[in-house]
Amino acid sequence: MRDSGIDYEQVFQALPGSVALLRPDLVYADANEAFCQMSGRTREQLVGRYLFDVFPDNPNDDGATGMRNLERSLRRVAATGERDAMALQRYDVEYPDRPGQWDERYWSPVNAPILGPDGSVVLLLHRVEEVTELIRAKGGRDGDRARVLEAELYTRARELQEVNERLRQAHAREREVALTLQAAMLPMPESVGSGRAAVRYRPAVGTLNVCGDWYDLVELPRDRLAVAVGDVVGHGLHAAGVMGQLRSALSAAVRVADGPAAALDALGLYARSVEGAESTTAALAVIDHDRHTVTYSSAGHLPPALLHADATVEFLDDATDPPLGARLVHTPRPQAETAFEDGAALVLYTDGLVERRSEDIDTGLTRLADCLTRNASAGAERLADAVLAELIPRGGNSDDTAFVIIRL
Repeated sequence: MRDSGIDYEQVFQALPGSVALLRPDLVYADANEAFCQMSGRTREQLVGRYLFDVFPDNPNDDGATGMRNLERSLRRVAATGERDAMALQRYDVEYPDRPGQWDERYWSPVNAPILGPDGSVVLLLHRVEEVTELIRAKGGRDGDRARVLEAELYTRARELQEVNERLRQAHAREREVALTLQAAMLPMPESVGSGRAAVRYRPAVGTLNVCGDWYDLVELPRDRLAVAVGDVVGHGLHAAGVMGQLRSALSAAVRVADGPAAALDALGLYARSVEGAESTTAALAVIDHDRHTVTYSSAGHLPPALLHADATVEFLDDATDPPLGARLVHTPRPQAETAFEDGAALVLYTDGLVERRSEDIDTGLTRLADCLTRNASAGAERLADAVLAELIPRGGNSDDTAFVIIRL
């Protein structure tokens, strides 16, 4: 963008709309000329100051809610990374040259996130359109109509805001139930692998983007361990229910099938009978400690990462096939095998760990490989902590994330 010759600071100042930039702690980072004129404040009176120190609620209005509503919206955007268009708000503004006197004002705000390279929210874009003149009555018959219009608009806006708040509370309750269900269905690895296994699950920061991911560990005869991860398309309680059915089915299939490919074949056939299971991705690996081999197969999932004893990383991508239920005609899935030495580690993960908006997937895979190489000597738990710290953005991710690390 710098090579384009466009001065974006000048563009920002010249925007005809009123726009301010806020840090996630709601301190002004900048404001354009239109915002300053509209608010009756200079840029120097805004930048570096807390939003609600500059624009508090009118203390003379017992029913004032503008500050509370705006704070909820901005903090929601900062937490979720999602745009929020607010309902019409009455938010009085104190006259800058007449302390204690307030001007009745009406606004239509939109708040949007600005993301950093790691996907975290670094700034909040606060755009406001003033509609005071539309609302304000000006006497006579027109004034009567304007008062009716004001009452209608303001009442509808308040009703819309209340409905939106109830929806958000309902979504939050659904998210809590879904996460509880998720925690109940996902196993902990204490009894598997004699401390060699570490698992992590991190829900998305959004209220709905949870509970499609799963992992599983199954001990098999002859000192073998099956490790699986999967990702159901969709979110919320329904996705959590589908996830539970598929995870249980694969856990049963891997105990009787002749290898990972056959187990995924069986899971694919079962998925056809489960509503919402189509296009689910899954990866399954069987670790044979006696033979020092990993046998694996993938149904449209990202390749497992094998951290070798010499700290190099190999992505196991020689047995990848379409997601579950993607083919109209059943075709046996591919399977591949690779060797490992003592001291290696196997990592299976879902796309939330490596995918970022506007970024090629290879960038995320390289980031994972670099992290594994730098922490090659760490135990399973310490390695899992390092992966979380380096690959999950501060403030959370926009998609849920699950991964399993097995020290070999």
